Amino acid sequence: MTVVLAVDDSASMRQMLAYTLRTGGYEVVEAVDGADALGKLAAQAVDIVLTDQNMPVMDGLSLTRAVRADERWRRLPVLMLTTETDEAVKQAARVAGATGWLTKPFEPQRLLQVLAQVTTQTARS
Repeated sequence: MTVVLAVDDSASMRQMLAYTLRTGGYEVVEAVDGADALGKLAAQAVDIVLTDQNMPVMDGLSLTRAVRADERWRRLPVLMLTTETDEAVKQAARVAGATGWLTKPFEPQRLLQVLAQVTTQTARS
């Protein structure tokens, strides 16, 4: 089963993500911010990271940079799921190594489609 690390400081958003992902057949690990996500990554293997951008302690860009800087996770897909629409932030996410970008509020079917596409592409490489 594909394991998704869902990173968001909002408990209600994590609940919606977890419900959507589990309904789609994914196993879900939750983290409250980037720092928490790094701890979870060190403790458990995951197949994809789905992260918010604007979070306390460590935001999504910082998390993405940290993931890309660590040899263990360099090829791990990182999707940003955020309300952020600023083009400069999107560009910074690409430079940091984000695999993709989705905006909130999310459509459950679209999220599941993107995850399926990313995990299929990752399996091929």
